[in-house]
Amino acid sequence: MATIGDICVSASINLLSALAFLLAFGILRLQPFNDRVYFPKWYLKGIRGSPTGSNAVKKFVNLDFATYIRFLNWMPAALHIQEPELIDHAGLDSTVYIRIYLLGVKIFAPITLLAFMVLVPVNWFGKTLEAPGAKDLTFSSIDKISISNIPFGSDRFWAHIVMSYVFSSWTCYSLYKEYGIIAEMRLRFLAAERRRPDQFTVLVRNVPTDPDESVSEHIEHFFCVNHPDHYLMHQVVYNANKLASIAAKKKKLINWHVYYQNKYERNPSKRPTIRTGFLGFLGNKVDAIDHYTAIIDNLSKQVTQERENIINNPTAVIPAAFVSFKTRWAAAVCAQTQQTSNPTIWLTEWAPEPRDVFWENLAIPYFDLNMRRLLMTVSLFFLTFCFMIPIALVQSLANIEAIEKVLPFLKPIIEKSSIKSVIQGFLPGLALKIFLIMLPKILMTMSKMEGFTSLSGLDRRSASKYYLFVLVNVFLGSVITGTAFQQLQQFISQPSTEFTKTVGSTIPMKATFFITYIMIDGWAGIAAEILRLSPLITFHMKNTFLVKTEQDRQNAMDPGSLEFATSEPRIQLYFMLGHVYAPVTPFLLPFIVVFFAFAYMIFRHQIINVYAQQYESGGAFWPDVHGRVVMGLIISQILLMGLLTTRGTDKSTLVLIAQPILTFWFHRYCKGRFESAFVKFPLEEAMVKDTLERAVEPNLNLRIYLQDAYVHPVFKGDDFEKPAIIDDEEGNPLIQTTRASRQDSRPESDSETGSC
Repeated sequence: MATIGDICVSASINLLSALAFLLAFGILRLQPFNDRVYFPKWYLKGIRGSPTGSNAVKKFVNLDFATYIRFLNWMPAALHIQEPELIDHAGLDSTVYIRIYLLGVKIFAPITLLAFMVLVPVNWFGKTLEAPGAKDLTFSSIDKISISNIPFGSDRFWAHIVMSYVFSSWTCYSLYKEYGIIAEMRLRFLAAERRRPDQFTVLVRNVPTDPDESVSEHIEHFFCVNHPDHYLMHQVVYNANKLASIAAKKKKLINWHVYYQNKYERNPSKRPTIRTGFLGFLGNKVDAIDHYTAIIDNLSKQVTQERENIINNPTAVIPAAFVSFKTRWAAAVCAQTQQTSNPTIWLTEWAPEPRDVFWENLAIPYFDLNMRRLLMTVSLFFLTFCFMIPIALVQSLANIEAIEKVLPFLKPIIEKSSIKSVIQGFLPGLALKIFLIMLPKILMTMSKMEGFTSLSGLDRRSASKYYLFVLVNVFLGSVITGTAFQQLQQFISQPSTEFTKTVGSTIPMKATFFITYIMIDGWAGIAAEILRLSPLITFHMKNTFLVKTEQDRQNAMDPGSLEFATSEPRIQLYFMLGHVYAPVTPFLLPFIVVFFAFAYMIFRHQIINVYAQQYESGGAFWPDVHGRVVMGLIISQILLMGLLTTRGTDKSTLVLIAQPILTFWFHRYCKGRFESAFVKFPLEEAMVKDTLERAVEPNLNLRIYLQDAYVHPVFKGDDFEKPAIIDDEEGNPLIQTTRASRQDSRPESDSETGSC
C-alpha cells in the first residue's frame, strides 16, 4: 500500500520529468533549425518563413543569449491571446476543446477548497483505522484523511452526504453555464463564418435504383422535381478505394525514389543499390533509382487504367451523391427533412466539409451499416472484458506483497526503501499507460468498419468506445477488481458481520494508484506532449534525406492535431476520478486541479503554434462531452450510495437516492435546451446569411465555386466525366428523362418530367 512518502517519491520523479521536458522544449524551440517543428502552424498559414541571413551558423543555432533567459515566455504568451482571436486563428473546434480543461479547473478548484476545509478535518478525527480492532487492516497514511477513517454508523457521514449534494450542484451549475456559452459560441461562429461548400450541400444516401436511368440522371431528376427552384448541381460518388490505394502506394515509393536520388547527387561516383527481397535484406542487388523508377512507372499506368475503369464502369458509381443548392436555406430544408414517404430511401444529412469527408466509407452499401455496427458492438463488448485480465495484472503492481508472492527471489531487492517507493509510487501508473497505447488504433479501426462518412464522426464514435473502455477497465476494473483481490484474505478470514466494514474501508485505498497515474499521464505525459520528440526526429530525418526544395521541407512537417478520439476520453477519466473521490479521498483532488490547469496552458500553446485542424465541425462534439461528464457524475453518486450503505448508514443513505435522479433530469433539460444548436441549422440564420451574401456579392457564380468541392481527391486536377449541371443561366429547361421518352403513348401531363 503506497504511503504519502511513496506518493512524494512519485511526485518528485514526475515533477522532475515534467521540468526536464519543459526545459528541453524551452531550449529546442529557440533554435532556428527546429522552427518548423515547434511552429508549423505559422508556416502552413504562410506567416512564417525559413530563417535567412549571411551567417550560416545563425541559420541553425540561436546565438542571442538573452532569449535563453526568457525561455519560459511561451507560457504567458499562450494565455495572452483572446478567445475571439483564438477562434479566428485555430478554429472553433480547437477553442472549444481546450475549454474542457478550463471547465475542469472551474469545477474542481472550488470543490478542492471545500473538501479540504470540511471533509479532511471530519475524516482525520474519525480515528477508525488506528483503533485496536483494526490492527490487521491494510491501510496507508493517505487513508487517514479519507472516508475509511470514519467509524461504522457514525453521524459524521452526514457531512459527506451534504457535501456530495454541494459538489453535484456546483458541477451541474458549471456544466449548464458552459453548455450555454458553447452553444452561443457555435451559433455566433456559424453566423459569422465565411462561405464554405458544406453550407450549400447535403449528402444523399441510399438512392433507389431505376432501370431506365443512371444514378446521376435519377438524382438530377428527383431534385429537379422536388426542389425545382433551389437545386443547383450534384456530384455522384465513385467507388475509388482501389485507385486511392494505388495512389497512396505510389506516393510512398516516390519518397524512396527521392531519397536515393538525393543520395546519388551527394555522391555521384557511386550509384545506390538495394536488395529486392524481404525488408531489403534478401534477394538480388539492383540499382535503387532504376528499381523505384520502374515500379513508379508501372503504378502510374495502373492509376491511369483504374481511373478509366471507374469512369467507364456504371457499377463504380454508388447510390450516393453530394447535392448542392442555390442557397443555405434550401440546403437546410433538404438536410433536415424527410424526402419521401419511404423513410429508408433518399436519406439526406448535412454534408461534411470537404476535408472532413472519409471517402473510403462512402462506398459501403447503406443497408450493410446496421449489421456492421451490430458486429462492432459485440466485438467491443468482448474486447472490453478480455482486457480485464491484463488490466488486473497491471493492478497487482500496486501491491508490493503480490510481487513478492509471485517473484519471491526479488524480495531482498524490493524491500529496500528506495526501490519500494519507486515500485509502488511510480510503476503501476506507468505500466497502465504503456499498456493502453495500442488501444486507440484498434478502436479507430472498429469505428471505420462501422461506416461513418466523416472524420469528425469517426473521432466522436471512437471517443465513445474509448470512454466505455476506460470506464469499465481502467476505473471500475481498478477500483472494484483491484480492491477485491487486494483484500481477499481479509474477506475469507473475517466473519460475515465484518465483511461490509472491510469493503467500506478498502475501496478508497485505490486512490493511491490513481494519484500515481494522474502524475504520470497528466503531469509528465502532458509535458512530453509539448516536446514533440517523435515529430522532431522525423522532421530532421526527412530534412536530411528527402528535402530538396522549400515545398519538400513544407511537406516534411508534421503539425499533428488534437486527436479528439483519444484525448477527450482521457479527460473524462479525470472528471470521473474527481467526482468519485471528492467526498471519499479529497487528497486526490489537488492532483486533478494541477492536471487541468497545466494541460490547459500546454494545449493552448499547441493549438496556437503547432496543431493543424483536420476539419472544422463548429464544436459539434460538445453534447458528447457534456453527456459523459454527467454520466461520470451519476456513477460517482451511485458508488457513494453503495459505499455508505456498507458503512452502517442505510437510513441516511436514502437521502442520496434523489441525487442521480435529479442529475439525470438536469441532463435531459440541458439536452432539450441546448442540443438543437449542435445538430440543426436554424432556417432564420440561413436566410439572413443568404440575404446578406446576395447584397454583398450579387454576381457570385456559386456553381463555379462548388463544382470541384466534393470531387474525390484522387480525381482532382484531372479531366473526368462529371454529372450534368443545371444552372440559372440555362433558363430552367425541361428535364427530359429516359423513362419519359419510352412512354410516348402516355398523355404529356402524365409523363414523369420536371422543370428545374
